[in-house]
Amino acid sequence: MGIFDFSVKAANGETKPLADYAGKVLLIVNTASKCGFTPQYAGLEALHRDYGNRGFEVLAFPCNQFGAQEPGDAAEIANFCSLTYDVSFPVFDKIDVNGDGADPLFTWLKSEAPGLLGTQGIKWNFTKFIVDRSGKVVSRHAPTVKPEALRADIEALL
Repeated sequence: MGIFDFSVKAANGETKPLADYAGKVLLIVNTASKCGFTPQYAGLEALHRDYGNRGFEVLAFPCNQFGAQEPGDAAEIANFCSLTYDVSFPVFDKIDVNGDGADPLFTWLKSEAPGLLGTQGIKWNFTKFIVDRSGKVVSRHAPTVKPEALRADIEALL
């Protein structure tokens, strides 16, 4: 099983196959609208705008598992992202990233790129996974790592 075998739910409820992103470098992030790291949306958007035409895509997955920092529904989340950060990359339906109800994509991402000391769990919002054009998970980055700090890694894959 690889990343392009997964499908996810778009904010509008439609199923989106990740195979649609085959051949692109991906930055997959679990996000939240009311988090101390929420301003990272601006950095994610900057990466998307700077590298999108070179085969790069940011994929955001809102999650309410950390401090209930994403309480809204899909429409509220999309409205917030658009109005506050002018987000133009895909923001998918709200998911769980840990526990029994974890989205299969994030279960797979965590197994491919464990955290510190081999831990699988996502520790907080804005954990980031970089995936290369072939669908291989290249790296995992903590919420404290700002999107702009990933530029060299992304450029190396483009």
